[in-house]
Amino acid sequence: MRLTTLKNTTNEETTVCITGASGFIASHAVKQLLEKGYKVKGTVRGDASKYPYLTELPGASERLELVQANLLTEGAFDKVVEGCEFVLHTASPYIVNVKDPQTELVDPAVKGTTNVLKSCAKANSVKRVVLTSSVAAITDEPSNDKVFTESDWNTLSSLKRNPYYYSKAQAEQSAWDFVNNQKAGFDLVVINPFVVIGPSLGPALNESNKIFKDMLSGAYPTIMSLHWGIVDVRDVATAHVLAMETASASGRYLVSNEVMKMTDVVALLKANGFSKYNLPKVNLACKTGDKVMKALSYTQPKGSGTYLRSHLGRKMQYDNSKVKQDLGIQFIAAKDSIIETINDLIKWDHLPAKS
Repeated sequence: MRLTTLKNTTNEETTVCITGASGFIASHAVKQLLEKGYKVKGTVRGDASKYPYLTELPGASERLELVQANLLTEGAFDKVVEGCEFVLHTASPYIVNVKDPQTELVDPAVKGTTNVLKSCAKANSVKRVVLTSSVAAITDEPSNDKVFTESDWNTLSSLKRNPYYYSKAQAEQSAWDFVNNQKAGFDLVVINPFVVIGPSLGPALNESNKIFKDMLSGAYPTIMSLHWGIVDVRDVATAHVLAMETASASGRYLVSNEVMKMTDVVALLKANGFSKYNLPKVNLACKTGDKVMKALSYTQPKGSGTYLRSHLGRKMQYDNSKVKQDLGIQFIAAKDSIIETINDLIKWDHLPAKS
């Protein structure tokens, strides 16, 4: 349903719930909401004392409440969302290689999303839910001949092929089905980011930032013909907040800035003083190299192998004009995000300092 008026109160009178508040994107959203004066109720796995990077944020002592809630327990969010005008549902597993995709990926993503939406439907206060989805729900296979938009859906992934992508598509579809098939009492806006990188508020290593840690640590023996759509975590957090605040926001938003190929990323790192790290030296970003790497992909864990076979040699192309026009996003340059990411990895001791 569409609501013409989403907010009749001041920020100080408005409570926003964020699931998975300690996460990479969510923590930045918490920071931005507190800066804007909102009251924030965040769900976390452990005791609040474990998250000083949240509890010590400016405004947190007065307007941040952290509570424990289990995504897979139906009804666990009933009291959490009660009194909240907006809910940002960011909590979802991000694991590429798993033994049991259904249990480790799909069930938590789908059941967790459905459980949160059921609780929101019970609460008379919730007016809008902003869901963190992914470009993975749009496609799991870049195309040299197609420009992807919010109208595209990933129909190729399965429990056997790119199961993480499958879990994101299933979770988002379940959210739309819930809102469209029931009198939910709130509307839904979805954020679909690509590779989210940038400085972390907490010490945990984000999976997307790990790409760059691995690239500098010798985990990538060669340069491959891979392309990544880069977006800064602060921009993704901003997109969530603006999607919440903007009454006219609707549907899905593909939130990603520039596409960069691995060759250019390695060159950027070398040009910015990171050449003393163990960067990949052999360049196999060519058709022959693609054949070699696709053959070697069968020796990799299943998730990594299927990712390589569906991405090597394919350039991701997408249209991000909707989020720029509707929400006014001005993206941080991908090059700046990458450099900040590396320095942040050093700050948190995920990488040794440059010698």
